[in-house]
Amino acid sequence: MTKIRVLLADDHAILRAGLRMLLAAQPDMTVVAEAADGEEAVRRALATRPDVAVIDLTMPGLSGVETLGRLRREVPATRLLVLTMHDDPGYARVALAAGASGHVVKDAESAELLTAIRTVHRGRTFVRVGVGAPAAPPPASAAPPLSPRERQVLGLLVHGHTNREVADRLSLSVKTVETHRARLSEKLGLRSRADLVRFAIELGLLQR
Repeated sequence: MTKIRVLLADDHAILRAGLRMLLAAQPDMTVVAEAADGEEAVRRALATRPDVAVIDLTMPGLSGVETLGRLRREVPATRLLVLTMHDDPGYARVALAAGASGHVVKDAESAELLTAIRTVHRGRTFVRVGVGAPAAPPPASAAPPLSPRERQVLGLLVHGHTNREVADRLSLSVKTVETHRARLSEKLGLRSRADLVRFAIELGLLQR
């Protein structure tokens, strides 16, 4: 039997170890590489050419979305599966828009992850049951215009960066980022991160 060759990318070593044991116990899977951040994931994928890459959406360095974009361009034959703590339809939309073929949350049953790996390996799309099409946000064209700084902050936030990471990238204080985020929510009438994500998709900030 030809085994599905899997790359695991997550910054938590204990989680990777658990996943490696789970996959090693499957007769049709083998882990060929591991990575603790996005840059390493790209390097390991180029070196091993896995069939499926299981990618955390929030990692240090490159964000998960940036990592997905790099992998899609540089190892197009590798199928991409996002494994994330974000149990939110908006994040599933982000993952799929960035090039992933599937989305599974970390609190899912192990059988669900195994099914997802096999599904995306077969060329199909896997999204966790219950993550359907969320209600659409107000049309971007009808929303108040955003300043260049607001677009920068929004773009980084919906790519999975924390307030601290946004502040560091833009040379701002965390408090300033929090203020921008609050103004974005007020200006757009969008309260949750998922709403902001959906708005950003429509605005084109996640189309890579």
